[in-house]
Amino acid sequence: MINAGSGGATNGICVFCEIVAGRVPSDKVAEDAETLAFMDIDPGADGHLLVIPKRHSADLLSVPTGDLVATTVLAQRIAKVMYSELGADGVNLLNCCGTAGWQTVFHFHLHVIPRYIDRSKDRMELPFTPGAPSDAEARKRYARTLASALQTDV
Repeated sequence: MINAGSGGATNGICVFCEIVAGRVPSDKVAEDAETLAFMDIDPGADGHLLVIPKRHSADLLSVPTGDLVATTVLAQRIAKVMYSELGADGVNLLNCCGTAGWQTVFHFHLHVIPRYIDRSKDRMELPFTPGAPSDAEARKRYARTLASALQTDV
């Protein structure tokens, strides 16, 4: 069995690539030529699933634009039906990039997580406190730094 912990790989094998190849079972939700959606085995809420590009990319920084778009479009389609079919009250779309960003499987993926007012269906809590304003000067510095880098990254 391939361990999805410790980077999602055992002996250099990507567990999500193994799912795409059909060598590791999954509960598939949707599939097309470019993407695959399947249920998360450690869900934060009822109906939590993952959407991946079939082609391997380690993370958000390395995924080709076409695969990113295809993955996001499928995630949006799924999010829409979570409201009608699962009775979701909201949806989170989450990508974790890098170890410090909570990434545990190093194959780009999006978590599509239905959210419920009924806490018996939803075990997730915010990792920060919304509505706690940050330092205005720090925000301006970050904005200038990022805007400048984006102008030269064309």
